[in-house]
Amino acid sequence: MSNQKVDFSEYESEGQASKLIQKSKDSPFVPIGIAGFLGVAALGAYNYKNRGKVTTSVYLMQLRVAAQGTVVGALCLGLIYSMTNRYLLKKD
Repeated sequence: MSNQKVDFSEYESEGQASKLIQKSKDSPFVPIGIAGFLGVAALGAYNYKNRGKVTTSVYLMQLRVAAQGTVVGALCLGLIYSMTNRYLLKKD
């Protein structure tokens, strides 16, 4: 066994904010999807009082589908954008 000292100061753990910033740089449509999800959730919470004769469980299921659709749509747009840049425009 060696008696070498290991300097752990180089291996700082990165926080959640820095991870989100790095993910935003790698794929910019992820934060757009998160913002869309939060927007749909806020709109659904605001419109909850005026839902009419729809029961709460049905309203929440419809809200969940709308929020998931927003996120999946944003990710699909990001995929189309990156594939267009990589294969059609030949940008790497």
